Amino acid sequence: MSAMDQLRVLVVDDEPGMRRGVARALRNFTVSVPNVEQTVRFQIDEAESGEVALAKIAEAPPEIMLLDHKMPGISGLDVLHRVAAMKTDILTVMITAYASIETAVAATKQGAYDFLAKPFTPDELRNTVRKATVRIALAREARKLADERRQVRFQFIRVLGHELKSPLSAVDGFLQLLQNRSLGDDLRAYEEVLRRGRDRVQGMHKLIADLLDMTRIESGQKERTLETIDLVGIARSAIELQHAEAERRGIVCKIQNVDPVPFLADRGEMEMVFNNLVSNAVKYNRDRGRVEVAITAENGQVQIRVADTGIGLTEKEAGKLFGEFIRIKNEKTRNIHGSGLGLSIVKKIAELYRGDVSVSSRPGEGSTFCVCLAAVQDVPQQLDAEPTASGNVTT
Repeated sequence: MSAMDQLRVLVVDDEPGMRRGVARALRNFTVSVPNVEQTVRFQIDEAESGEVALAKIAEAPPEIMLLDHKMPGISGLDVLHRVAAMKTDILTVMITAYASIETAVAATKQGAYDFLAKPFTPDELRNTVRKATVRIALAREARKLADERRQVRFQFIRVLGHELKSPLSAVDGFLQLLQNRSLGDDLRAYEEVLRRGRDRVQGMHKLIADLLDMTRIESGQKERTLETIDLVGIARSAIELQHAEAERRGIVCKIQNVDPVPFLADRGEMEMVFNNLVSNAVKYNRDRGRVEVAITAENGQVQIRVADTGIGLTEKEAGKLFGEFIRIKNEKTRNIHGSGLGLSIVKKIAELYRGDVSVSSRPGEGSTFCVCLAAVQDVPQQLDAEPTASGNVTT
């Protein structure tokens, strides 16, 4: 198969004048097609009989064949029949001076793409070749997308199997300890085993939930309900979800905002954004660290900043952080579990609001994640505030 910027055209006709005329009409002809940067040119080859055409096709199949219907020896229909058996991707345009319904039906059954009735003008020829070229480009794009889809599916299954295998093996090991009473009579040891097993099960639940969220977002099948919501209230809820873990490790979480920040959005999507960012900020933080959330709204845009004092990232790690199934693995993160999908979900949701997500970080000093969202449409500037004794929520 030749590159898309130059396609081979095989002209099969027993009349030398016809072959020369077609070659002359296409010699400097170019076609612009979608997703191809360069214009498409054509390399013309000629065959004076069906036998010569079949030999050339066997050696190097062209992308387009202009095939005369009536020729001495092997007819055009016979050539079509034999080419079909070769399982090639040649687009054949049948050239005939005897156009009829019967001819069209017979040629179509043998795989002809189009017809050109003699006599034809150079413009008619070029228009037919242009249509065939666009068809080839679309077919190649479809194959490319299908190949990418297969690769994504394979990667998805491979990663999913890997991500589930480890926690399942851990849970199986914990159950064996309990079944065999391997820890003696120390109840606290068994309680610790149960806690660790439950953590692994919850991790698997989170992985499956993230996969479902990712699938719904990418497929466009997720139902969205746009309403004016308070992003500060959603941020408080996200912090409350991390209260137990943050308190256990002495991590202080604060919201800098005092007043509500109204925004027209889907509540579930905003909850996913804040839950993932705050959860990561706690999970990858140091003991007795800090998490700060700040939300600003200006000129129809909202900016969400979540900063932590955690382990931080190198420039290389930060560059690949928002891909699917990406988890930074090093000495400091090897005991931290996650699906590797949370930040990818945040990025995809941000893109739904014509926005994006970025991170600034230094190893050992922490990270700051910034999500920018554009308003879907104008929203009310006033929103009833939730009762609170302070502008800060501390855990």
